[in-house]
Amino acid sequence: MRRGWLVPLGRALLAVLLADVLGRAAGWGALGAGGREFPRVALTFDDGPSEQTPALLAVLARHRAPATFFVTAPAAARWPEHLRALQAAGHGVEAHGRWHTHALLLPPWREWAQVRWHPRAGEPRPHLYRPPYGGHSPLTRLLARLARRQLALWDVEGRDWTPQPAADLAAQTLARTRPGSVILLHDGPAVTPELLDALLNGLRERGLTPVLLADLPPRRIGWWEGLGRLGASYGG
Repeated sequence: MRRGWLVPLGRALLAVLLADVLGRAAGWGALGAGGREFPRVALTFDDGPSEQTPALLAVLARHRAPATFFVTAPAAARWPEHLRALQAAGHGVEAHGRWHTHALLLPPWREWAQVRWHPRAGEPRPHLYRPPYGGHSPLTRLLARLARRQLALWDVEGRDWTPQPAADLAAQTLARTRPGSVILLHDGPAVTPELLDALLNGLRERGLTPVLLADLPPRRIGWWEGLGRLGASYGG
């Protein structure tokens, strides 16, 4: 009797583990990469808008490249002029959460508010939601379904939060990029505009055309692709 709490604790820990493995790492059922048969990729930016947004817009304009920005509510409130500039330039604007907080750190009622918020809530759907850090709680998929949000992940990380030079980051990103890839970058790091410029040059040399995420279009991650994502996520 004294150890009766171990069973519910074990079940809770298992639910958390499965949420991470199935939801974030494997990504089963979420939107991922597009078809590999077409020479196009989607550039996506998390966390903005920020003070770096004008620089990113300038690079994208110079290359005539569209991108999709997953913005947070605090950043959108702080930089409303940058949010308007993104939309005016024809870039995609989707949701990255009401708070930039991992799902496991939110009680259910706050995660519901997290998932429901969207910068284009009054506009026609579809409305995409990319969880901060890609993180899932055991409730994330259910709440997204109830809120009529489509979860959107990625298959290539630009790793622009690391202290590496832009040229190295671009080379590593290009090495992992294939037709249909969804590339994750961030609106905020100082290195990202230079990385973006090098990345766009490299994509053009490889005959890959950047498009809006909606125009890729992304496909739902199936079982086989999910297994590949598991290996990449956990060092395979």
